[in-house]
Amino acid sequence: MPVTLKDVAERAGVSRSAVSRTFTPGASVSQKMRERVEGAAKELGYHPNALASSLTTGSTKMIGLVSNNFHNPIFLEVFDLFTRGLQNVGLRPLLLNLSDDVDPRNSIRMMRQYSVDGVVVASSTLPPGFAVAFRDAGIPVVHAFGRSVATPQVHVVGIDNVECGRMAARELISRKYDNVAFLGGPESSTSTQDRYAGFVEELAKHPDVSVSHSFAGAYTFDAGRFEMSRFLESRPAQAYFCGDDVLSIGALSAIRESGLSSPDDIGIIGLNDMEMARWENIALTTIHQPIRQIVGSSIEMMLAMLDEPDRHPEARIFPCTVVERSTLRPVAGNSCPTMGASP
Repeated sequence: MPVTLKDVAERAGVSRSAVSRTFTPGASVSQKMRERVEGAAKELGYHPNALASSLTTGSTKMIGLVSNNFHNPIFLEVFDLFTRGLQNVGLRPLLLNLSDDVDPRNSIRMMRQYSVDGVVVASSTLPPGFAVAFRDAGIPVVHAFGRSVATPQVHVVGIDNVECGRMAARELISRKYDNVAFLGGPESSTSTQDRYAGFVEELAKHPDVSVSHSFAGAYTFDAGRFEMSRFLESRPAQAYFCGDDVLSIGALSAIRESGLSSPDDIGIIGLNDMEMARWENIALTTIHQPIRQIVGSSIEMMLAMLDEPDRHPEARIFPCTVVERSTLRPVAGNSCPTMGASP
């Protein structure tokens, strides 16, 4: 039988309420009483029941982690960082896979069933209104990898996807490509829309450069491979900005299977700098997204919200950098590309 609070009280010779106060953060208890109760608990092998404690404190210390892109390998890193980070500060993650369900009401219902103290929406594809629905339901929320806006309605931590599109365009221009294309994720995705907007905005400054675009069905390897195979059936562009590394790797697979190579025949630049992008047989030139900093800042913001639920919404936007490997031709004037490693 599991050791109960009553067993500890009897061993320590104190009341059950004294044991309860000892294991309740912030409760008033003398040092002598604490040592007595903790000694009895150690002898019996007692550990406080977190769920039972929540009935007393009104806090479960549970944080819902909501996402909809489990097919993208980058989210293995995201989930690892989030779960370990939350646990390290005494919080408990509850992972919710949206799959194709983008109605926030279903997610809110589940989060309420588990009485979560807050929610982190970890997605670059969901519209801002999804996270706002949690705020309207009275649940503290942070939108990690959310859309960058001047006046956010909820706390947002992420990158400026429009600027990333501009960065990719500048990289292609600096390498003297004059026929380029954007191969993005789903057209309805906010990250796709913003990366495409920045890309074409920057290229509009260079009317001599031909620009085309295509939207894949998902941020997946197969979707990137399919879109590039379709391009290769006609006349492909000289270089592509793929709005995500996993799309880029799928595109590289199609290029190589067709007997072509990158960057000799077709240049590719991605976005994220996921682990696979660094593999020697891939060596993808890409835009590094500082995922570790975004996750850490999201957790910091959630902790602040738990202490101060009415905090004014804040946007924390992190800069990105280009990591050059070997899927783009050298910058004009350079004899060879400079190999780089992610920060």
